[in-house]
Amino acid sequence: MTINQVHDRLANVALIYFAALAVWGTWRFLRKQGISPAFWGATVIAELILALQGVLGITLWLNGVPPAPIHIMYGAVGLMALPAVYMYTKRRTDRPEMLMYAVVALITVGLIIRAMSTALPGG
Repeated sequence: MTINQVHDRLANVALIYFAALAVWGTWRFLRKQGISPAFWGATVIAELILALQGVLGITLWLNGVPPAPIHIMYGAVGLMALPAVYMYTKRRTDRPEMLMYAVVALITVGLIIRAMSTALPGG
């Protein structure tokens, strides 16, 4: 399997993972729950998936497969989204913060979809 294929498959993994994170976060919010240690762990895994995706993308770029500039922007914003909400909430774990993480996960789903579409020829 080539790096390009791994990068492509990992995008699907990220899409499904962030969608599940958004659903889980919304479910916890609706049940009047805050952020659990399990949810924290899931957000770390989500961030690692995006970081690995970025490393693969940079590797492709260095090997002569240049991405569209907008593709880079979607990837960078997606990678910064969870750390940004973490810094904004100052590590609080209450119900309002749970909603923020759920919304950011959903926004990241949109960013991943857009990044995937700009990776296609003519995208």
